[in-house]
Amino acid sequence: MAKAANIKIKLLSTADTGYFYVTSKNSRTKTEKMSFRKYDPIAKKHVEFKETKIK
Repeated sequence: MAKAANIKIKLLSTADTGYFYVTSKNSRTKTEKMSFRKYDPIAKKHVEFKETKIK
């Protein structure tokens, strides 16, 4: 069985609030870790979210 191209990842807030988004990425084309500036409703501002594994 072939490995799936799209994998689910967790984008965790760098503001240490514990807030996260779940998204998917193509692991064959995007080999580096993703990071986005998104809104953290607990911190009430836009912060950087970095990719971590879903446990």
